[in-house]
Amino acid sequence: MSDGLTRRGVLAGLLGLGAGSVLPGGAHPAHSSAPGRIDVHHHFFPPFFLEMWKNTPSVGEPLIPRIRDWTTEATLEQMDMSGVDVAVLSTSSRLEAFGLAPDPLRQIVRRFNEYATQMKRDHKGRFGLYAFLPLPEIDASLAEIAYALDTLKAEGIGITTSYAGKYPGDSEFDPVFDELNRRKSVVYVHPLAPACCGHVASHVPATLVEYPEDTARVMLNLLLSGGLRRWRDIIKWVFSHAGGTLPVLAGRIRTLASYQVKTLAEVAPEGIDAEFRRVHYETANSAYKPTIDALLDYAPLGQVMFGTDYPYVSVTENVSDFNALHLNVAQTQAISRDNALRLFPGLKG
Repeated sequence: MSDGLTRRGVLAGLLGLGAGSVLPGGAHPAHSSAPGRIDVHHHFFPPFFLEMWKNTPSVGEPLIPRIRDWTTEATLEQMDMSGVDVAVLSTSSRLEAFGLAPDPLRQIVRRFNEYATQMKRDHKGRFGLYAFLPLPEIDASLAEIAYALDTLKAEGIGITTSYAGKYPGDSEFDPVFDELNRRKSVVYVHPLAPACCGHVASHVPATLVEYPEDTARVMLNLLLSGGLRRWRDIIKWVFSHAGGTLPVLAGRIRTLASYQVKTLAEVAPEGIDAEFRRVHYETANSAYKPTIDALLDYAPLGQVMFGTDYPYVSVTENVSDFNALHLNVAQTQAISRDNALRLFPGLKG
């Protein structure tokens, strides 16, 4: 395009942060040229990893078309179509399913992080990174934290809800979180099904119930182990999918924990709700009115950010669902962009 116009600029002008429903033919209502959304839950799948996945039937998780055909170009197209300026990249893969020995695990994790960093270089201003760690390998994870934050300049560290059946908050992982606490790092937590029993009901895919339950599970393990209080400098925890079932179960948890958890006054002296209102949440695949109403009733608006879970769910679906919430202008601006910029001031879009 000429006259200083770019495809991204035109699309950004067509789709604003508070735009309403998508019009026929895929057009969007005209809006001001205000900066676009920041997506804090966005996956990437390098070609080398997709090849591994295709050749490892034991992984179990289905390779859906948007993952199988993933490319950076397709990612940028989805972002541009939906007014997303910046996506913070992460991986959700349970690498233990690939049966990797410690050395190959470290190598694969390093390749993930370097691939995403190259995406950042090639498309300046479009991507951030939660660097992956080779957990449960502790020494290798400490080395990767240093490399990712000091050399690659990642925006934060991404982890999953469990590793080999153990959850963050278990003492085995303390050296990793002590180091992240020392560095005051952002720590993003993505759910997986429990290693023990992801398919409890034969007709129910694990993603429908077990993933959001595992987010609540890891949050409680971090709280009740004393981790949230011990690592108070990591105020910048980010939990996926509106906190899973945690906001809905908060009243039940508060009541039952008051007489079932003997150490409650020690691990949560200001109360359970106070601890969970300090952490951050994102909206990926959760922009459903009852879900968001529960989250915004429980957590401060300033702790909630926009996410998509792409390519598991398309960016356009997430934006359409988010617009259908009919939040007010202040809520829309805060969740879509401003809260993420406070957490990641370098992501200007």
